[in-house]
Amino acid sequence: MNLSDVKSGQTAPAPQVGALATLLPRSAIILELKSRNKEGVIQELVQPLVSTGLVKDESGLIAAILSRENLESTGIGLGVAIPHARTDTVTTLSLAFGRSEAGVDFASLDGKPCHLVFLIAAPEGRKRDYISVLAKLSSLLRRETVRDRLARAQTPEEVSAVLEQFDAASGR
Repeated sequence: MNLSDVKSGQTAPAPQVGALATLLPRSAIILELKSRNKEGVIQELVQPLVSTGLVKDESGLIAAILSRENLESTGIGLGVAIPHARTDTVTTLSLAFGRSEAGVDFASLDGKPCHLVFLIAAPEGRKRDYISVLAKLSSLLRRETVRDRLARAQTPEEVSAVLEQFDAASGR
């Protein structure tokens, strides 16, 4: 399936869930987030998914993610946040990544600002895959070497390479 199929409203086939790198379009990697607050960062990360046709309803996705944020913070500590939501405003399971040098307050468990933010958007019917991706990202981002590599990445390709290396190491 190509991008024109996604934009025409057809549902994209489910990518291999273990392959995190395949879920993150290069255009959805923002190495210098402009926003300084949680809501702005979420909007900034959703925008490239809208531009690539992966999101049918931008405001609906943002509302779903902010609603999830109101239940419990997705700031997991160690300078990392993983805002996420399941909603039929998206056509397929997708990721976006942003980095903030200044850091953003996601009400993290450790009280520190988040510098690395992965956004997960999934259709309602992909609960198992959604949880699997959330678990894989959480595991990956607990590794200091991974966080350091993501913090130093100079290009979207370098960010993807970190995920690809994890995918390869985990047999995906």
